[in-house]
Amino acid sequence: MPTLSWLTREKDVKSADAVAYRLLERDDALSFGETASGNMLIQGDNLEALKSLLPYYRGQVKCIYIDPPYNTRSAFEHYDDNLEHSQWLAMIWPRLVLLRELLAEDGSIWVSIDDNEGHYLKVIMDEVFGRRNFIAEVIWQKRTSRENRAAIGSAHDIVLVYSKRTAVEWKAVRNTLPPNMNGFSNPDGDARGPWRSIPFSAQGFRPNQMYKITSTDGTVHEPPRGRCWGATEEVFRRYEAEGRVYFPKGGAGKPRIKQFAGEEAGLVPMSLWLAEEVGTNEESKKEILALFEHDTPFGTPKPERLMERIVRIATNPGDLVLDSFLGSGTTAAVAHKMGRRWIGVEMGDHAVTHCAPRLKKVVEGEQGGISQALGWQGGGGFVFYRLGEAVFDDDGAINPGVSFAPLAAHIWFAETGQPMSRPHSGPFLGSHGGNGYALLYNGILGDKSVSGGNVLTRKTLDMIRASAGEFVGPMTVYGEACRLSPETLKAEGIVFKQTPYDVRAR
Repeated sequence: MPTLSWLTREKDVKSADAVAYRLLERDDALSFGETASGNMLIQGDNLEALKSLLPYYRGQVKCIYIDPPYNTRSAFEHYDDNLEHSQWLAMIWPRLVLLRELLAEDGSIWVSIDDNEGHYLKVIMDEVFGRRNFIAEVIWQKRTSRENRAAIGSAHDIVLVYSKRTAVEWKAVRNTLPPNMNGFSNPDGDARGPWRSIPFSAQGFRPNQMYKITSTDGTVHEPPRGRCWGATEEVFRRYEAEGRVYFPKGGAGKPRIKQFAGEEAGLVPMSLWLAEEVGTNEESKKEILALFEHDTPFGTPKPERLMERIVRIATNPGDLVLDSFLGSGTTAAVAHKMGRRWIGVEMGDHAVTHCAPRLKKVVEGEQGGISQALGWQGGGGFVFYRLGEAVFDDDGAINPGVSFAPLAAHIWFAETGQPMSRPHSGPFLGSHGGNGYALLYNGILGDKSVSGGNVLTRKTLDMIRASAGEFVGPMTVYGEACRLSPETLKAEGIVFKQTPYDVRAR
């Protein structure tokens, strides 16, 4: 497969591995509502934030949406959108790599971009996510007014959509859009209620769907040229018996089938999204002004209707949505109103001055954007986090401020590749693939003395075994030191690893 080359590519494709794991420090003063909801607003560099989320959320995000800087050569107030081309590629690559790790196997990632970097981004995403996992290039009509200053006015952005599955496989888990409810009436007083008619023909040639149909006025119809009837003759006769066949033009027209209200199938998403369906940049600016009357935080925020369509297609209630370029907070606001869990990452001060206040208003039941269409009345909550110190210092030692829980999550992730799903009050972290894992650190056993606490001895091993419950298999134990002989370790099925030296920092 062709690959894209740029000045610092060799270094950039490996840069995600070099990102430090940082602690996520909770700020209760900026958190709001039901903080146990699992929603997270994180302030800090999104590359480091994504790395910090891996031990907890790897493979769990159902929908990722990002709206990265477009590199338009005209700097925005809050983002440097004037990056050199190679710098932009160096910025986006490691973030896509980490986002791929966070994405669920049946999830999808949606990336907004324009013509400045869109074609290069497509090649990069082919490489990171796999060309066979490309789903679509969605064209979004972002404006309806003409741009008279341009040679050809730009009226659209694109959204590149990828999954960890092929398009055929992802189709089985994606949602359709609500059906079009226009055109229902009941001109014949059908007892089943309002209906509309749909054509009874299909593309292609199928021998068992090529038969003659006689209408109520005696006109004999054959399938339209280049098409066949929409079902076999046996199915058509059943429709007749059910009173579902309708011949327009006073009974002389070609057959159509009655479709009653409530029977409509969902609409398959198309790749062209018109402004009248999902809104424009102008609409989104009005949404922001309604929330912050004297301050527009971004020049090109996305309308809530656009995000509502993405979230509706890609997720179900309770699924996890992630936006690591949160901007004005639209993705999190829409996900919240739609009953999804969400994680938003924003590096600037407006994570505090705009994102948190906007999401607080959502919890309180604000009625802008899609609120009224969804019947949103408020509820839920979120926790505000900042990126703290790195788990490991420059020498690879564990920073003294690191507590048991984040180190345990890091070790579990490093050993198993899986996120840690629950906090622990004891040294046994769990089992995976038939092997158990335990950590002696920070006085988890209530004793920091040399003969106990963080040192593996016969006594602490017995306490680990008690903490492990019914698990009796081989075990990897992390601790500051080991007082058991190699023979004892072998007999007990224990592999000892010393902290911090045997803890993988990367």
